[in-house]
Amino acid sequence: MDLLHILPFATMLLGIALLPLLVPHLWEHPAAPAVLSAACVLPAVLDSAIAGHLASLAHGLAEYVAFIALIAALYVVAGGIYISGNPRGTPRVNTAMLTIGALAASLIGTTGASMLLIRPLLSANRERRHKVHIVVFFILIVSNTGGLLTPLGDPPLYLGYLNGVPFFFTLRLFPAWLLAQAILLTLFVLWDRRMYARESAADLRLDMRQETALTVRGTANLWLALAIILVSALGTPSPWREMLFAAIIAASLSITPAAVRAANSFSYGPLREVALLFVGIFITMVPAIEALSNFAPHLPVDTTTGLFLMSGALSSVLDNAPTYLVFASLASQRAGFGSHLGELAMHAPHLLAAISIGSVFMGANTYIGNGPNLLVKAVAEGAGAARVAMPSFLAYAAMATAILTPVYALVILLILA
Repeated sequence: MDLLHILPFATMLLGIALLPLLVPHLWEHPAAPAVLSAACVLPAVLDSAIAGHLASLAHGLAEYVAFIALIAALYVVAGGIYISGNPRGTPRVNTAMLTIGALAASLIGTTGASMLLIRPLLSANRERRHKVHIVVFFILIVSNTGGLLTPLGDPPLYLGYLNGVPFFFTLRLFPAWLLAQAILLTLFVLWDRRMYARESAADLRLDMRQETALTVRGTANLWLALAIILVSALGTPSPWREMLFAAIIAASLSITPAAVRAANSFSYGPLREVALLFVGIFITMVPAIEALSNFAPHLPVDTTTGLFLMSGALSSVLDNAPTYLVFASLASQRAGFGSHLGELAMHAPHLLAAISIGSVFMGANTYIGNGPNLLVKAVAEGAGAARVAMPSFLAYAAMATAILTPVYALVILLILA
C-alpha cells in the first residue's frame, strides 16, 4: 500500500521525463505543465488529507514559495545581462569561457550562467564546422558540475538549504568541484584542439576577419546578483527573504533597458513552466517521502558510494532536485535524524556530500537530468547562423556518460573513500 502513496510523485517525475519525448507537440502547449501538475496534485492532496499530513503539505508549499522566489530572482536578473560580440572560436577562448561559466554557475545558478554564456559561445564558434562537442562540454560544466559550490548553484542544493542544511555546507564539496572541472576542462582542451586542427583554412580566416570584442550590457544587474547571494548567505528568514527577492526582481525590471532583454530573447515562458511543474513536485513529494521512510531501513543509504550512485542514477533520468531531497530524507531517517537535514549535515556530512555530488554531477548524463540541459539544447539548435545540430537523446547520453565516467570513478576513489 505504501507504493500507492508514491504513485502521484512517480507519475509527476515520469511525466516530466517522458512526455517531451513521446508527445513533443502536445508538451509544447502552454497548458501541458499545468494539466500534468493538476492531475498528480489532486490525488496527493487527498492522500495527505486522509493520512493527516496537511501540516506537512503546508510546509511543502512554503518551501515551494521560497524555492521559486530564488529561481525567479536569478532568472530575471540574469536575463537583464547581455553579452555580445564575436571573439575567435579558438580552444583558448572556448576554455576561458567554460572556466568563467564554471565559476558563474555557483553564483547565479546553472540556469542563469547557461543562459548568460551560451549565446556568446555559439557566436564565437559560428564559423567553425566541428563544434558539437563544445556545447556538450558546456552542458557538462556550466549547466551542471559547475553549480556545486553554493546552494544558489543548483536547485537540489537550494532545497537542502531550505530544509536546514547550512548555506556554507557546500563549500566542503570544493575538492569534488575542482576535480571535475580539472578533468573536464583538460579533456575539452585536448578535444577542441584536435577538432580545431580539422577546420578548413577558409573558415579560420573568416573567423579571424569577423572577430569583435565582447561587450556587456545591463551591468547594474551584477549588483543585484550580489544582493541575491547576500540575502541567501545571511540566512534571511521567510517571508522577508522572499520579499527581498521580489524587490530585487522589481529593481531589475525597472533599471534594465527593454532592448537588453529583447537581445537576450527574454520571456517568462520557461519560468512559468518551472513554476507549474515544481508546484506539482513539491506537493506530490509530501506523501511520497512519508511512504519512503518505511523503506529506508532496507536501502543502502548509509554508505557514501551507495548514495552517490543511487541519487546520481535517478538524477540522470528524473529531475535532480526532488531526487536529492528524497535520498537526503532517506539517509537522514536511516541515520536516526528524522527529516532534519541540518542534523544530517552536522553529524553525517559525508552522506549528504555524496548525495549532493551525485545529484548535481549525474544530472548531466541526459538532457532531462537538469533543467538547463534542455534549454541549452534548444538555444543551440535555434541559433540561426551559429546553429549547432545537437546529438539525439541517446547519443548525448552515451557521449556525456563516457566523458563523465572518469570523474565519477575518481570521485568515489579520492573524495568519497
